[in-house]
Amino acid sequence: MDLGKWLEKLVRHGRPLSLLMLVIMALLVIIDIIVPPAYVRFPWDALGGFPAVYGFISCVLLIAIAKGLGKLFLYQPEDYYNDETDDA
Repeated sequence: MDLGKWLEKLVRHGRPLSLLMLVIMALLVIIDIIVPPAYVRFPWDALGGFPAVYGFISCVLLIAIAKGLGKLFLYQPEDYYNDETDDA
């Protein structure tokens, strides 16, 4: 089977695959809460679901920082190109 047909199947079944992945992630967090860790190096390692919460907060923080840097350095006003082209 070539890659194009395989990707088309994935796109066609995108919603059920997304729901399946969300269920798997939720089950992993529930298992992490129920089953105690075998080895705890730091106190927060013993908290159930800590890696999931830490990963989510880190992702949101990275997106916020990237948007802030984009707004600070990349965005231009709407009339950025119209300064000298109005006379032409």
